[in-house]
Amino acid sequence: MRCTLRVSVCAAVLLTGSWVNYAQAAEDITLAALLPTSGPSASVGQEEQQGVQFAMDEINAAGGIRGHMLRINFDDTQGKPDQAVLALNREIDLNKVPAVITAFSAPSLAIAPLATRKKVLVLNPAAQADKLGTASPYMFNTMPLTRDETEVLAHYLTKTLGKKTASIIYENSAAGIDGRNDFIENFKKFGGAILSDEPIQPADTNFRPMILKAAAAKPDVVFTNVIQGDSLPQFVDQVTQHGGFPTVVGTTFLTPAMGLAGSNGWYYTAIRGALPPETDQAIMKKFGTKSVSVYTREYYNDTRILARVAESLIDNQKELTGENFRTELMRIRTFDGVAKISFDTNTAVRNIDILQVQNLVGTKVAEGRVGE
Repeated sequence: MRCTLRVSVCAAVLLTGSWVNYAQAAEDITLAALLPTSGPSASVGQEEQQGVQFAMDEINAAGGIRGHMLRINFDDTQGKPDQAVLALNREIDLNKVPAVITAFSAPSLAIAPLATRKKVLVLNPAAQADKLGTASPYMFNTMPLTRDETEVLAHYLTKTLGKKTASIIYENSAAGIDGRNDFIENFKKFGGAILSDEPIQPADTNFRPMILKAAAAKPDVVFTNVIQGDSLPQFVDQVTQHGGFPTVVGTTFLTPAMGLAGSNGWYYTAIRGALPPETDQAIMKKFGTKSVSVYTREYYNDTRILARVAESLIDNQKELTGENFRTELMRIRTFDGVAKISFDTNTAVRNIDILQVQNLVGTKVAEGRVGE
C-alpha cells in the first residue's frame, strides 16, 4: 500500500500493519503561510515572511524534520478577509495542507470557520483581536490578545504613573476597535476617565483632525491603536508638528512608531520575547535589515513550533493531519523559543512588559501582569 506525502503527510500502513518509516520515504512536509505580501500591509507581510523563511531555511539546513524537508507555501491575502478565505481554500483543496500560519485579525477571523470545518490547524503569531480567542478550536494564538495588553497598560498608567484622563485615537478595524473598547474598559476599571474618542480609517495617513481633537481635550495621555504600521511614521511626524502634545501610549501595535524622532517619552506594552543574538545577526545579514522586528521574531517562532509538533507526530507514528497537529500541540502544551509559551486555552500565556522610549530606544520600565 503506497501513500504519497506532498503537502500533508499521510500515514501508510503495510499489509503487516507496521508503520512505514518516514526516513525511508523522505518526502517533503508542506505547510502554508497566509500573509499580506501585497497591498497596504505588504511591509509587515514582508517582515512576517522573513521570519517564516529564515526558520524554514534553518530547519532544512539542519536536515529537516526527521529527514523531511519543510516546505511552506506563501499565499498572498493582501490583508483582506475574502482573499484569506480564497487562499486557505486553495491550500486545502489543492495542496492538502494540515496546518497554516495566518496574519492580521480580520483575515484570521474570516478563515476560522473554514479551519474548523476542514480541521486544519491555524497558528496566529501576531493578530490580537479578542474574538480570535474563541474563533475556532483549530486556531491557536501565540500572542496574548488586546484585552491582556490594555489591562497591563491601563493598570500601569493609573496606579504607577497616576494618569487619570485619556483621549483615544484608534483605527476603525477589528483589532483597532477591540483595542479601543478594551482600553476604555480597563482604564475606567482602574479609576481613569476617557475625555475624547476619535476613529481613523485603515491606511489613512492624515491624523491631524484627530490630533487636534485629542489635544483640545487636555488628557494626561493619548491611547493610540493604529494597526497599519505603514502610517505610523506620519502619525509621529504630525504629533511632533503639533507641539506640546500629551504623552502617547499604546500596545504592541504602536511598536513601529517607537524610536522615531518625536516619540521620546512614549509608553507601550511589549510581549516578552527575544531571539538569541546570533540568530538576530544571521537574520539581519540574510535580509539586509538593521534590526529584527517583532513580526519577524514571532513568525520565526511559530514556524519552529509547527516543526516541533510535526517532529513529535512523526516520532509517535501519527499522521500529519490538522486534527493530529491540534491534539499534539495541546499535548506538548509548553514551548521554549523566543519566550516560554504555554497553552491552557487557545491563547498562549506570556509575560507583558511596559517600555518607554528613552533617547529613541524602547527601554523596559516595568514587568506587567494580567489580572492586577
